[in-house]
Amino acid sequence: MTNATLVTGINEWLVDQALGESDIVTMFEGLCSRMHAIGIPLGRARLTWPTLHPLFKAETILWARGKSTEFEQFLHQENVSDAWLRSPMKYMFDNNVSILRRNLEGPSKLLDFPVLEEVAEQGMTDYLVIRTWFAVRNDASTTGTMGIIATWAADRPGGFTNDEIEALQKIQRRFAVACKTAIQSRIARNISETYLGKEAGTRVLAGSIRRGDGNETRAVVWYNDMRNSTALADTMPGKDFIQLLNDYFDCTATPIIEAGGEVLDFVGDGVLAIFPYNDAEEQKAAVKAATLALHNVIAARDKLNEERRERGLFPIRFGIGLNTGTVMFGNIGVSQRLTFSVIGPTVNEVSRIESMTKATGVDALVTKDIVALQPERWVSIGHQRLSGVSQEMELFTLAQEAVQTAIAAEAIELKQFAKN
Repeated sequence: MTNATLVTGINEWLVDQALGESDIVTMFEGLCSRMHAIGIPLGRARLTWPTLHPLFKAETILWARGKSTEFEQFLHQENVSDAWLRSPMKYMFDNNVSILRRNLEGPSKLLDFPVLEEVAEQGMTDYLVIRTWFAVRNDASTTGTMGIIATWAADRPGGFTNDEIEALQKIQRRFAVACKTAIQSRIARNISETYLGKEAGTRVLAGSIRRGDGNETRAVVWYNDMRNSTALADTMPGKDFIQLLNDYFDCTATPIIEAGGEVLDFVGDGVLAIFPYNDAEEQKAAVKAATLALHNVIAARDKLNEERRERGLFPIRFGIGLNTGTVMFGNIGVSQRLTFSVIGPTVNEVSRIESMTKATGVDALVTKDIVALQPERWVSIGHQRLSGVSQEMELFTLAQEAVQTAIAAEAIELKQFAKN
């Protein structure tokens, strides 16, 4: 018989987890270890839940005693996998079943789902699936509601006792409360980072939500804008134009993020991003990251345009501007509708710099602070008068000679910058 006092101890621990900021993977590991410690013969367990994320529809954790815990995310996909169609969970959803149990040994052995054969081969003797719902709206999930599904497998001859089954049900109910808190936190972070960017999302979740909240920061500021977008929007079906924009953003914004930059906003068909820094050394890293992103964007554009030409479509054209300086990074707008972005002369200048790419017919233009670190990569186009800027600025465009070898070497040292 499972000691009720020990089960109560686990439930009290779960209350502490719900009140704290526990990582769901660490919490599940701790729960499984504690249940085994009080005598529940747990050899393997899996936790699955639907999520709200632009890439993933569900997440799962697999725990096996004595092995490393595995965390996996499942992509959104149009075709449902065969593994899902033949799973116990699919059966439970279709038949509105909350608890499913299968004996994996003896005369009552029943392996009516493919996964049970795998679990039995690992030495498990009993298999229990419990699903617990809670009220969090998520129309994108598999079932239209939120909750957790946990599978618990015993490796003791005879499997779970009735008392252990009852204890597992009680523990999972309390565990679901802690999971609800952790999952809501993950979803809030996913949404804030997706719509605001990682840095801005973190600041907002940390409480920087009032109009005017923010601070000055130094950064390499990036702005790119698509050519002829107004004419394209007027002549293309809406669905085709949206696909065009997404292809364009894929080849412009993705390399920025991969190089460690922060995409702050999609301004119509423009991309506003920053590579922040605090001191001279970080500035060098930021400039290198922005330069790497610039070359990768151009490479991605050329690849995309090659594919478009093969399909009989016109090429995508855009210009890129880079500037450095101090910006105000914070909340702007009205109290009922705010955006977290950057403002200041440096930002105004970078949009004017990008505009000059149209007049000069080049892919990108940058200021002397960008060029100073790697002058061999740039050539001057002279001092230019920018609209709304009082003084002329010397601008530089990419030199024609190949620089891919140097860029590849820099990619290694940029990994640490991207992590930070």
